Amino acid sequence: MTHPIQKTDAEWQAVLREKGAEPVAFQVTRHAATERPFTGKYEAHWADGSYHCICCGAKLFDSVTKFDAGCGWPSFSEAVPGAITEIVDRSHGMVRTETVCAQCGAHLGHVFEDGPAPTGLRYCMNSASLDFESGDR
Repeated sequence: MTHPIQKTDAEWQAVLREKGAEPVAFQVTRHAATERPFTGKYEAHWADGSYHCICCGAKLFDSVTKFDAGCGWPSFSEAVPGAITEIVDRSHGMVRTETVCAQCGAHLGHVFEDGPAPTGLRYCMNSASLDFESGDR
């Protein structure tokens, strides 16, 4: 799958280093790794603002859509329209829906249909794939 923003692994590593991203960010965003539950910096983060792709800066979620799912990863009930591409993930002996940044293809996490109303969705994201910009809701 091709995305509007393309870079080599070395270029992505440099971008993430420059942004001061967590050490696991490259493996999470470019190789679909997963951070351990309850270890990410945004799991218990409740400030007003918006969450962006750590790789390209695209806005992904508004803080008003964040909720405590108790799963150990930041969870959101709704993404910014057009910000995320969904891909069928058949790894680890199960079928899930992977979420990637629509602009650069960074792996973000997965989306499940067990979230709160009105969407019924739970975007379960890796903190290492996110950046936060504070601001009013």
